[in-house]
Amino acid sequence: MPPVTAGGVALQATQSEVFSEISNDVLLSSSLWANIALAGLSILLFVYMGRNVEGTRGKLIFGATLMIPLVSISSYTGLVSGLTVGYLEMPAGHALAGEEVMSQWGRYLTWALSTPMILIALGLLADVDLGSLFTVVAADIGMCVTGLAAALVTSSYALRWVFYGISCAFFVVVLYAVLVEWPESASAAGTDEIFGTLRALTVVLWLGYPIIWAVGIEGLALVESVGLTSWAYSVLDIGAKYIFAFLLLRWVAANQSVVETAGFGSSAGSGAAAVDDD
Repeated sequence: MPPVTAGGVALQATQSEVFSEISNDVLLSSSLWANIALAGLSILLFVYMGRNVEGTRGKLIFGATLMIPLVSISSYTGLVSGLTVGYLEMPAGHALAGEEVMSQWGRYLTWALSTPMILIALGLLADVDLGSLFTVVAADIGMCVTGLAAALVTSSYALRWVFYGISCAFFVVVLYAVLVEWPESASAAGTDEIFGTLRALTVVLWLGYPIIWAVGIEGLALVESVGLTSWAYSVLDIGAKYIFAFLLLRWVAANQSVVETAGFGSSAGSGAAAVDDD
């Protein structure tokens, strides 16, 4: 049962209550357990695939890639246990105004930790300079944090959408780098073919997250089922994380000479070479 309210603010349900609520919803719980199982299998598979990866750049990519399922299994366990799930009373103006809805706010913590790893792996693969990588990762974290704010604000329906807009603005920064700036670096590093595949996979799937938020229970509530929304997010996570990581690590393991040809941040390497030539 959802918690009672005091002064219009939803009281925090106990973890055991939330856990029972999740366990009794087959659609919801299956969306979480499926990711826990896939994350666990991915961890074992990626450790095996990366056992022979050598070289600094290759190991950095492997480390970032392995962190993706490690973060995910921790986060999804937090969700299924009720640790990072709560109830919020929707503000006036929302389609479910005054009703208490389940908020899986722990997903935003997952994304704030896992999506930077995805971008770091992509940036290392493309051999982008550190300044660009830092900017994009910072924008990505900003996107996740403001997305969390959009999901948690209950004082004003309008402010939920303001935070949503800010989050999308951060997302545009990420998209610009991945679609416009980084392909040039990947071409120079000789990794443009796999980078193009991973870029397309990432962009297409990442665009799904704000769409699900907008039509789901946190936004317009066109889809009121928490279980369906959770499965939609989980399916995107499966593609954007495990399939992405598998394709990347498989390519890196098979093309280590290409990976190590260009040092991280080729512009810095060029500068060093110029100094040596003098």
